[in-house]
Formats: sequence, C-alpha cells, structure tokens
Amino acid sequence: MLLYIPIKPMCKIFCSLFFILTAINAYAQPTTKHDLQFDSLATVWDEAIPLGNGTIGALVWNNGNKLRFSLDRADIWDMRPMAGLHRKEFSYKWVQQQVEKKDYKPVQQYFDAPYNKEPAPSKIPAGALEFDFAGKDKVKSVHLSLDKALCEVQWEGGMTLKTFVHATEPVGWFKFENVKTDIIPQLIAPKYHGKLSGGEVNSLVGDDLARLGYKQGTVNRQGNSITYKQVGWGGFTYEITVQWKKIGIGIIEGVWSISSQYPDKKLNPVSYSFVKTTILHGFEKDFLSHANWWKKFWNQSAIHVPDPVIEKEWYLEQYKFGSAARRGAPPISLQAVWTADNGRIPPWKGDFHHDLNTQLSYWPSYSGNHLEEGLGYFDHLDENLANYKRYTKMYFGVDGLAVPGVTTLDGTEMGGWIQYSLSPTVSSWLAHHYYLQWRYSMDTNFLKNRAYPWVKEVCTFLEKITVKDENGQRKLPISSSPEIKDNSLEAWFPQNTNYDLALMKFSFGAGAELALELGLVAESDHWKDILSEFGDYAITENEELMFAPNLPYQESHRHFSHMMAIHPLGLIKWEDGEKSQAIIKNTIALLDKVGPDWWCGYSYAWLANMKARAKDGEGAAKDLSIFAKAFVLPNSFHVNGDQTKSGLSKFTYRPFTLEGNFAFAAGLQEMLLQSYAGFIEIMPAVPELWKDIAFEKLRAEGAFLVSAKKENGQVTEIKIEAEKEGVATLKLPFKKYQVLSAKAVSASVPEDGFIELKCKAGGSVVLKVVN
Repeated sequence: MLLYIPIKPMCKIFCSLFFILTAINAYAQPTTKHDLQFDSLATVWDEAIPLGNGTIGALVWNNGNKLRFSLDRADIWDMRPMAGLHRKEFSYKWVQQQVEKKDYKPVQQYFDAPYNKEPAPSKIPAGALEFDFAGKDKVKSVHLSLDKALCEVQWEGGMTLKTFVHATEPVGWFKFENVKTDIIPQLIAPKYHGKLSGGEVNSLVGDDLARLGYKQGTVNRQGNSITYKQVGWGGFTYEITVQWKKIGIGIIEGVWSISSQYPDKKLNPVSYSFVKTTILHGFEKDFLSHANWWKKFWNQSAIHVPDPVIEKEWYLEQYKFGSAARRGAPPISLQAVWTADNGRIPPWKGDFHHDLNTQLSYWPSYSGNHLEEGLGYFDHLDENLANYKRYTKMYFGVDGLAVPGVTTLDGTEMGGWIQYSLSPTVSSWLAHHYYLQWRYSMDTNFLKNRAYPWVKEVCTFLEKITVKDENGQRKLPISSSPEIKDNSLEAWFPQNTNYDLALMKFSFGAGAELALELGLVAESDHWKDILSEFGDYAITENEELMFAPNLPYQESHRHFSHMMAIHPLGLIKWEDGEKSQAIIKNTIALLDKVGPDWWCGYSYAWLANMKARAKDGEGAAKDLSIFAKAFVLPNSFHVNGDQTKSGLSKFTYRPFTLEGNFAFAAGLQEMLLQSYAGFIEIMPAVPELWKDIAFEKLRAEGAFLVSAKKENGQVTEIKIEAEKEGVATLKLPFKKYQVLSAKAVSASVPEDGFIELKCKAGGSVVLKVVN
C-alpha cells in the first residue's frame, strides 16, 4: 500500500530545508584547493597545463626559454589503411584454421606486426605557438582555475598571462598584461619532413613524424596574423591560424584556431576566417560565455570527502572529462586533445582502443551526471555503424555487429594483437555503455532508436558466430581474454574465457530486457533462449574467477578481464548472497595476493571500483590513493607506470593515457552511490575514518538525482529528485527519519530496511535522520 508522505508545517520545513540544501550545495563548484598551482611552468609537454573542449586542446609549458602552447585538434588523423592488413587471409575462420594447425606465426606477421611497424594510420599533432621570453623575467606563479578552466601565469616583473580554450567554440584565447616589450608569437609546425631522429620504434615509443612522408606545410605571416597549412595523407588538410592585437598600454590579446578538412566531407569553416571573426568579440566577452558553460558543468554534481588527495584528484578528473568530452567532437581517444608534442607519433598511435580504454573513459559520465557530454561517445559509434558492419561481414563473414578493438577516427580496423584488436566481443562491451545510458537517463527515444538497435545487432552477430559444444552449450569457436598470454598461440582458448562469456551473457540478457521494455515479447523470449544455452563461469575450487577453464589467475596482469562479470557488468552481484560474495571476495583477494607487479595505474583505479562493489571502502580508498600518489604526473595526467618506483608496479615508464584518470573518478562515485542492483544505496563503501562526507546530484539508475550528507559517521540527509516518472527503491541508511519536503512523491511503508518512493517526473523528497 502506498501512503502519501506527510507534509510538516511550512516554516519548519523551509528552515530545515534551507539548512540541508545549503549544506549539501556547499561544494557545488571546485575551490582553489582543487586547482593546479605551481611556482614555475612545466619543462616537458606531459606535465603541462591542459586546456580543451573536446575538439581542440592546448598544453601550456616552457620549452627552453620559450612559453609554448602545444596545439591539438581531435580529428587530425592520418587515415591511410594499415599496410598489409586487408589481405585474403583477413578472416576469423582463417585464424581458427591457423590455431588448429598450431601455425600461428603467419597470423602475427599479417595482422599484429604492421601496427608496430607502420607509422600510420595514426592520430597526429597539429603544431604549437611559442613566445620567446629569453632574458626576460622569471615565472613566479602558474595557476589552473578548474571552476573557469582558465590558466594564469605571472612573472616576477609583473607581466601576466590569461589563456583558455573556449568551452563551445574551436578557439583559444590568450591575454598578456603589463607587457613591457612586444610579444610576437611564432607558429611552430611539426617536423613532417627531414632527417629521421632514429631510436627505438614501437607502439609505446611512437615513430618519427617524418616517416609519414608529408611535404612540409607552409607558414605565412601577414601583419599580426600567422597561418600554417598542412596537407596530409590522401588529400586531408588542416590549418592553424593565430592573430593578435594591442588593446591598450601593455595589453595584448590573441586568438588561435585549428580547422581540418577531409576529401568528400562537409566543408568546415577554415581557421583563418574563424579567428578573424572571433578576435572582434574581445577576450572578456568570450571568456564570459566560456565561464558560463563551465559553471553549468560544475553544477551537475559535486563531491566532498575527508581525504584531500582523493577529493582533489576527483575534481581534476572531472575537469579533464569536461575538457575532452563533447557532442559534435570525436570521443575520448587515448590522449584526447592532448597529443604528444615530442616530434613523434603518440603512444599506441593515439587511437581508439575499445578493449578497455574508451570504455573506462566514459564510466564516470553516468553516476557523475554528465550524460550529455557522454552522448558524444554514442554519436561516434552510431556514425560509424556502416563501417563496423562492413568489417563484421569482411572479417567474420556474418551479419550483425562487431566492432574492431583498435580503430581509426572513422572506425576502421588497425590491427595489433588480434585477440583484442579483432575480438568478437568488443561490440558487447560497447553495448553495455548503451545499456547504462538508457538506465541512467530512462530516455525512451534513446532506448528505441539507439540502445536496443545496437544491442539487437550485437546479439544477432553473436548468435551467428557462436557454435554448440559436445554438451550443447554455446561457445565461440576460439576465445581469448585481452592481453592474457600476449599475442601468442596460447592466447586462444577452445572454451569460452570468462571475459568473452560475461560479455556474451550480458548482451543476451540486455537484449531480452530491452526488447521486453519495448513490448517486443517474441524477440525478448528468443534472446532469453539463447542466453540459457551458455555455461557457467570458470571458477577454482576456492571460488575464484579464472581466465578460462584451464587457466587460473596466477600471474600479475594489468587487465582484469576475467572479472568483467563482477565489474563493470554486474552479473555477479554482492547483493545476490553468500555464493556471489564468496566469488567476489576470493577473486579480489587472489588479485591482491598475486600482486601488482604488472599492473598499470588504471588497474588500481579499476580495482577500486571492484572493491566498492564488494563494500570494501578501506580497500577502494587505498587503491585510489595509490593511483593519485604514484601513477599521475603533477598536472594529474595518468602515465601508466609507477612514478615513485616503490614497487607498486614493475612498469615505471610514463606513456600518458586518460582511461585511468576517468576510472578513478568512477571509483570514488561507486564508493558513494550504487544503484546497479535494483535499489539506491547511499555511501555503501566508504572507510570507517571518513566521518564527514557530502555529495550533490550524483545520478542513479532510473534517472534519479541523489544528494546526501554524512556527519560524525552517520548519514543525516538525503535528497532524491526524479527526472522521469518511476519508482526509486532506497536502502535506508538510518532507522528513524523525518520527511522535510515532498513534491509529487508517495512512499510505501518501510520494510526490511527499504522504502519505495513512487515519483512523478520532477518530483523530489528530502529525508533527515531523527536521533
């Protein structure tokens, strides 16, 4: 029976509600303690101050005695086909035959080797701006204000710089004040032509840019304007323009922009025209619209925890997400809009790795309440759908939808270790993101027109590609688990790996659920029937998840692919009872026991998410702390290796990739709010010592926005807002409470520690503990 929540006297409600919302909203914007603050500019590109808007980006640092802006645009790519990849042997069946014959070297030679050997396809850098300050005053302060996405530099002599990349336009601004002499920017072109620098070449180090074979572009200056034009492979071109002007005594303002153009594509406005128009706006006017966008972004969610390192890192991750994720721009690649500025092709070609990297990069968008920015991911995937289907038919020989694990800007396969670069379950992991976008938004148009069509195509593909074994159970002809046994013959398994099995089970389960939601009963029943044909996960006698039926987890590895069923897929839930809890606890314990020798930074961030699912707040916080202290540079960039060289990993290198950063943000959100098990749980995995916590407008499945506060170890306040009509089941974190406000919400009588809140769209309720 549903009972309407009683309303208290208006004055009492108003006063109490004012106190609650003031307390909860106190952290709606980042403060100066979250900012980056240094007493000098970085002297290497990967420690620079990052600015960006998803389409263009800049890194602000000191190159010798010159202030340098490393400039980037997300769609500047060399898109040549990977040499030698598309031969007659390019076939899943041919690979199966080579595995059966145990003649695997040709597979490695044809499909794996070109990725390391060939310079392209690849993301490429755009160029740079430099300002020569040789012999001038020393820098005394460098500050990145997260709330306004503004970088400020101060020199000892009084000169200052303010610079930002506009939040919604493809332009960057700079403004120098207290300038005593002329400042003339230089536009620096990448060295696409000339003598090779030599040295080791592989996917990690990156090849010399000169190997791309371009004719060096032209740099033309006319008055206070410089334009650089570069022709790339296949008629692709891009252009950088910078223009500046004096607007008063000692004040110089300037604008830069980057444009790109591919043959047979819609014409884009060229940078010269864009800059010429934009500079008329003036710095202050454009900064106002830029700052307003960021104010709205920061108002989407906020977190306050008593660990200052973890809290600051979360805000830095949110800032980078806001700088790298946008609709109308390519999705987050390995380095997004901050491509390496070292004269070489970026690590792993700066591409789209869908075997882990893009997926982790968008984890925080859901509970972090940034669904709009996350839609750029799906726009990209849907835009490339025809290309993915071409690949599916060419390589797998069936209809439906597979996606390459490593792709170019337009979704074309690039090769690499094919156990993941040509894996048949990549599209399944991407389907999980479509599912999450639906569950967190409850957008029926997205469900009908995007989520279910994607999932249905994935299920169609998997049904066609799988076979029945001697026991009548459905399996892949050959299965793998990303990077396990590298790219060797032994990396293929005759039974389903737990990685592939979990993804296939998820796909058919989601297919059944979403079809039923749309009233497609026959399709739902069909996917349920297929789902029932899969076997159980491979588990040891000690109830630990294995990689495959014949391979337990016994060697340290960075990719926890065998644990996909726990997180992110949530197929093995803590809430399911003792058996599931034993599997989760024992699998995590084994991971820690074997140790982190070959983990990366993202491994710690991912593990924090898993420990949060296991309700282990101490363990989750510990792993997040290790990540923040050992695996990021001073500017917060995740660089994979242990920078402390203190035994946290045997990887001590520093290739910059973003997925670890965003997995970190998701991990803290998972500690504070969970809703994957069918109900909302407040602060399910926080350390005992975290007595005072607050968060605002984290998003739960069902399209509910949740704010909460804990004081002296007790959750004291909860606010739930409903974007859509629906039922929010809340696990009560207190035994006695009072309702301070209720709008278009009715509630059931609490039972077994849970309460059901039946909400109209726009409804809200505020609960406060009664001691």
